Amino acid sequence: MHISEGVLSPAILGAGAVLAALGITMGLRKLDYDRLMTVAILAAAFFVGSLVHVPIGPSSAHLILNGLLGALLGWASFPAIFVALMLHGVLFQYGGITVLGVNTFNMAFPAVLGFYIFRPLILSPGRARLVGAFCCGALAVAGAGFLTALSLAWTDEGFLRAAQLLFLAHIPIMIVEGMITALVISFLSKVRPEILSLS
Repeated sequence: MHISEGVLSPAILGAGAVLAALGITMGLRKLDYDRLMTVAILAAAFFVGSLVHVPIGPSSAHLILNGLLGALLGWASFPAIFVALMLHGVLFQYGGITVLGVNTFNMAFPAVLGFYIFRPLILSPGRARLVGAFCCGALAVAGAGFLTALSLAWTDEGFLRAAQLLFLAHIPIMIVEGMITALVISFLSKVRPEILSLS
């Protein structure tokens, strides 16, 4: 879901940069020094997960894991996703530097929304935790797909069809991401339950 260089209008690029900067600032203010290692590990997971591409028809898809970051980090998802996307752009030319703000906001904002919406369920015992984690993972991907599609559609009407196809192509990924997020949260609740209560 990386938007490449030279695609978006200057207005969208500027708005994305401002919104991402606000989110990163908020994330850094809310980040405790004791949680720095957790943020770094999850940023690395986001970085690596996005590099593994699975062929689907004429295109390919990859894990995003923004819902998992949102469930565990809250606002700290912004700096974690920003660093991972910056490394993608610099090292592998995925996305780019001028679109870094838009890509960061598109991925991190749904993660933070998922944190606030599904946090009570994730902290609950039993099936409620699994449902909350699944929804957080799936809907964060849906939100990222929607915001990416909006970024393309608001840049040029010619991108409208591509934006619709992009969103539809990510429906299977939403389901997989929801399952992965539920499995990881369930595992962490058994072996490191304190991680769930740190956010």
